[in-house]
Amino acid sequence: MSNPWNNRRPSARPPRATPLPANPREGAGTGAGGPPVRGSDELRLYGLNAVQAMFARRPQALRKLYLAEDMIPRVQPMLKWCVANRVGYRVVADGDLNKLAATTHHEGIVADVVRQDPLTLAAWLAGLGAGPALALWLDGVGNPHNFGAILRSAAHFGVAAILLPAETTLALSGAAARVAEGGAESVPLVRLPALPQAVAQLRDAGFGLAATLVEGGDNLFNTALPARMVYVMGAEGQGMDRDFAQSCDLRLSIPGSGAVESLNVASATAVFLSSWCSQRGKG
Repeated sequence: MSNPWNNRRPSARPPRATPLPANPREGAGTGAGGPPVRGSDELRLYGLNAVQAMFARRPQALRKLYLAEDMIPRVQPMLKWCVANRVGYRVVADGDLNKLAATTHHEGIVADVVRQDPLTLAAWLAGLGAGPALALWLDGVGNPHNFGAILRSAAHFGVAAILLPAETTLALSGAAARVAEGGAESVPLVRLPALPQAVAQLRDAGFGLAATLVEGGDNLFNTALPARMVYVMGAEGQGMDRDFAQSCDLRLSIPGSGAVESLNVASATAVFLSSWCSQRGKG
């Protein structure tokens, strides 16, 4: 029986695409022509920038690669690495990539990779070092596309970490990683302890907390921002918890024309990050 996984040197004439089963799903079997078993420790990435960023930073995380034939010239280093390290790759039809990614927005490449576990807050703080630092606390953000856009902005502005509340179900997904366009590999995720402990540890490390409010906060552009700061971004629609907002060191709002109610959380995040960087001389 032939092996559908290609561990030969990639050539200019790739093998004919082998159709996948009608419903390639997580946990499916590994019979001939079928997708591999994907465990709970794996994440399915798709989109060229997302996959290339993963490969550039942690190639050892790559477990399986699927690609369209016309992608071969663009990912030659990745395919050669797969051959050298006995990691399977397959050239498949575009329809099969749609099924694997569960979307048409895969840009011709899908990868199963080892999922990175979030750091603990204590571990992140221990490795942070002194000096200015900016982090984002996502208090209820759940939409994967907003999460991906936040990750992209966070990578652009050099955010030191994304802080995730202890109770959140938010985690990196293939959709978020694609929207982040490689940013998901640049910004560590940190799992927070319970709220009082998390706030105490951050303040002990010199961080001020800034609640971000649709209205009623101080004008962001007229407020001096601390060199070590955490922006707390609220949930889509509901905003952040009001009691938590009152306990923060700052409460900030973005002034606008009033033509629309507010910016969405991803757009607002980019404005907040830009303002902090501008005050540090990075904008």
